[in-house]
Amino acid sequence: MADSVQASHILLMYAGSSRSTASRSQDEARTQIDKLAEEITGGADFAALAKQHSDCPSGRSGGDLGCFGRGQMVGAFEDTAFGLEVGATSGVIETDFGYHIIRRIT
Repeated sequence: MADSVQASHILLMYAGSSRSTASRSQDEARTQIDKLAEEITGGADFAALAKQHSDCPSGRSGGDLGCFGRGQMVGAFEDTAFGLEVGATSGVIETDFGYHIIRRIT
């Protein structure tokens, strides 16, 4: 089991999610992230979509969060990132911060 992973993500926050300044509703965020997930499944460039759509500052770097160890991310995010095969992309997951799509790099 890996002690650390490198991952990228796309985050869509919504009004009321933790640390959010987003004005979109939770339903709007879910609809938008589902569309992004479909685009990624269809072969769209993950980093380009992160740059264009992610509400996380990491979006500027294609969603790259760098390397992180266990205990550094919220539970559902960490469990998903560590559970992915290298190069794999998650489905949509929800945390207190909003909706994420995660791609494991290493």
